[in-house]
Amino acid sequence: MDTMTFCVPCLFGLEGLVGDELRRLGLENVRVEDRRVFFTGDFAAMAKANICCRMGERVMILLAAFDARSFEELYQGVKAAPLERFIPKDGAFPVKGYSLDSQLHSVPDCQAIAKKAAVDKLGAVYGLGWMPETGATYQLRFSIMKDRCELFLDTSGVSLHKRGYREVANLAPLHETMAAAMVNLARYRGRDFFWDPFCGSGTICIEAALIALNRAPGMNRSFAAQKFACVPDQVWREARTEALDREFRGEYRILGTDIDPASLDIARANARKAGVGKLIDFREADATKMSLPCDQGLIVCNPPYGERMLEQRSAQQLYRAFGRHIKFADGWKKYIISSEPEFEHYFGKPANKKRKLYNGRLQCNVFMYF
Repeated sequence: MDTMTFCVPCLFGLEGLVGDELRRLGLENVRVEDRRVFFTGDFAAMAKANICCRMGERVMILLAAFDARSFEELYQGVKAAPLERFIPKDGAFPVKGYSLDSQLHSVPDCQAIAKKAAVDKLGAVYGLGWMPETGATYQLRFSIMKDRCELFLDTSGVSLHKRGYREVANLAPLHETMAAAMVNLARYRGRDFFWDPFCGSGTICIEAALIALNRAPGMNRSFAAQKFACVPDQVWREARTEALDREFRGEYRILGTDIDPASLDIARANARKAGVGKLIDFREADATKMSLPCDQGLIVCNPPYGERMLEQRSAQQLYRAFGRHIKFADGWKKYIISSEPEFEHYFGKPANKKRKLYNGRLQCNVFMYF
């Protein structure tokens, strides 16, 4: 198989982090754009990206890029794509997509046209009047931006933020990819004491443990392309073996505390499922009153947002109480994500640095105190 171009979409604000991550994995021609990162490689590179990428949402093969100002241009562009290189005679190929700032603004109509083009192309290649679609799923995705269409084949299936360890979560969970990004921003590599004082279902602590171990986040899940007839099974075996060989061994100091015992039960179960249950100490505690666990370390947390879990005033009171409690914790670096625009006011101290991110569709800032 020739070298392919891959696209890794990501949450807004994480593009640079994802680009750096893909470069560290040794992937080639990494190029960062808004909400996505491109790289080139073969199926081995595809498998490595799926298994090892912590902050991207999925890995897709770029099949075609063309102007689509009309349905005819969309039809001809999809029909010209090399679908037969990937989709076999019995493959199922559903179509999803979106259109923004384009003349073709009806997504259902675009889906129908793209599907018809794919059926006509594959039917002609395989000499079939209709496509059975009884085999593995080859999800096609299109994006139309300013009359420019890109057609992709999704190799991940379920989004990469779903590692497989979090079947149950508390009321307002942080995406695993966002939690990994926060740990990455804190430059945690396992040497410092790590504390999440509002740990909830444990996602930040679990991602910290996986990073400390250098354990690939996709080791315990499957991917859509594992069922692709065009991808050798050996590609996945070798990628998993390589990822396993890069893991570390060690003792780490990771603490998660929360005032809610039910959330802590969920956190412990999630950590066990992720294989890091023995590396994290989960305790019931009030973050605004408990003694600091030691003199220095990293605080990385996602305190409750007023818009999502508490009334806004209650959340503001929590920020104020927490800020007062750790006001003199100078030995601790703090990385706190919040959607509250006046967070620094309530916390009682301006951040040394801020970074705008999106938790899903909710605009947030990571407030960094060094």
